[in-house]
Amino acid sequence: MAAQNRFTEDLIAWQKTAGRHDLPWQKTQDPYRIWLSEIMLQQTQVSTVIPYYARFLASFPDVLALAAAPIDLVIEHWAGLGYYARARNLHRCAQQIATVYAGKFPKTEAQLEELPGIGRSTAAAIAAFAFGRRAAILDGNVKRVLCRQFGVDGFPGAKAVHDRLWDLAESLLPENDIEVYTQGLMDLGATLCTRSRPRCGDCPVAAGCVAKRDGRQGELPEAKPRAAVPERTSTFVLLTDGQRLLLERRPPSGLWGGLLVPPEGDPAAVAARFGLALGEITQLPPFKHVFTHFRLTLEPMLCRIDARFQAAEPGLEWVEIGRAADAGVPAPIKKLIRQVASARG
Repeated sequence: MAAQNRFTEDLIAWQKTAGRHDLPWQKTQDPYRIWLSEIMLQQTQVSTVIPYYARFLASFPDVLALAAAPIDLVIEHWAGLGYYARARNLHRCAQQIATVYAGKFPKTEAQLEELPGIGRSTAAAIAAFAFGRRAAILDGNVKRVLCRQFGVDGFPGAKAVHDRLWDLAESLLPENDIEVYTQGLMDLGATLCTRSRPRCGDCPVAAGCVAKRDGRQGELPEAKPRAAVPERTSTFVLLTDGQRLLLERRPPSGLWGGLLVPPEGDPAAVAARFGLALGEITQLPPFKHVFTHFRLTLEPMLCRIDARFQAAEPGLEWVEIGRAADAGVPAPIKKLIRQVASARG
């Protein structure tokens, strides 16, 4: 217990003097802004999140504005951040807060955790930062810190290891300075106790770190047992009249839900589906994109069509090539659009 108390005390002292204090979401106790930052930061680096966070708040300044917005507009603002289920859950959560809680965030972890897209760790972070509640977090960075500091063996995603880490996280909570301690845990994992090349010489808790003592920084936390990554291939038909691209909006759920993408499939089948006559067809270089659970090879086919074609089918949109990358498309499709722009000269 003494080692755990020392860890907590040293971390708080370090955070007050050397931790990060200038992130946009650190300057508020508004639960909406804190919640938004926590959702955006899942699986996404701080440097990527900051401009998205600012743009999102400019369009949706509070939870009621977000709840009232059409989902397509929310998805458009999220385009490029990836993991689009986060955006759909964000919208659903805002609507639930608006209707069930009259636009006011609930204050307890249990109530927060009942909302769409908010898990145990995110609920704790909101409760700690917005309401000063003594709640433990356990995101990926924190798991890495605790596994190294206290020598926790096993894959953190395994139930027994996960439960042990939660018990440890709860036992480390200070009586005071909960916001400082919580931010310190996040900052330590993000800036010093990183996945590769941890900066142990600058670490405020290195003296008690089991991984450093035993030279196991590269081993802890243990990796998930490897499984073969499924491979998929898909042909994307880039229909153009020379100035515009014909895009269609995906269904709300599934891969790239709610975003604009080129039609998929054999060019002839796509043309038949829309009643089009294809002109010149150019095969552009294929490329790979890695998702969490599979690897996708994208095979783009650039097809000329008559400019007089009317996109009457629901979900179809003509988009100027020059602005298509900003029209709410996923990151791999932006790459396809750049290929089209290059091919066009």
